[in-house]
Amino acid sequence: MKYEQLITLKNGRNCILRNANAADAKGVYDNFNLTHAQTDFLLSYPDENSFNVEQEGEFLIEKESSADEIELCAVTDGKIVGTAGIEAVGRNDKVKHRAEFGISIDKDYWGLGIGRALTEACIDCARKAGYYQLELIAVAANTSAISLYKKEGFVEYGRNHRGFRSRTSGWQEIILMYLELDV
Repeated sequence: MKYEQLITLKNGRNCILRNANAADAKGVYDNFNLTHAQTDFLLSYPDENSFNVEQEGEFLIEKESSADEIELCAVTDGKIVGTAGIEAVGRNDKVKHRAEFGISIDKDYWGLGIGRALTEACIDCARKAGYYQLELIAVAANTSAISLYKKEGFVEYGRNHRGFRSRTSGWQEIILMYLELDV
């Protein structure tokens, strides 16, 4: 699946949203480690990154050639400042209509519209891939992200009060959300 879009950020700068490819492996790897150190709202910590740069490149090749999964990057100021993607929940008949959505953005670029643009791009890609439902998990304390997801049409369908166990703040409640794509 291919995707490319030029957007203008709230600060007036341009940002390109596009498929991350093998040549982006180092930038995506560095962005992962940076963003996962900047906030406690993501699933893992930088030291839990299971990829090295070479493995990241292989992952990006796989996603770029996929018909129903994608890894996007947001590039501005000459660097990758965010990533987002969709992955199939599974390939069995009972779950192949569902995809999972994930996103992370360099904290220095929060509030500029990158999160909304990447979210909308992933929703568009999920529809084009033929999914009927897009799902995500958000930390309940991440109110700005939850507000964005609700504005995009995501609906809360459950909470887990002990969903994450943060190294710094203890238990984190997570909210499970989904968006019906076939309505």
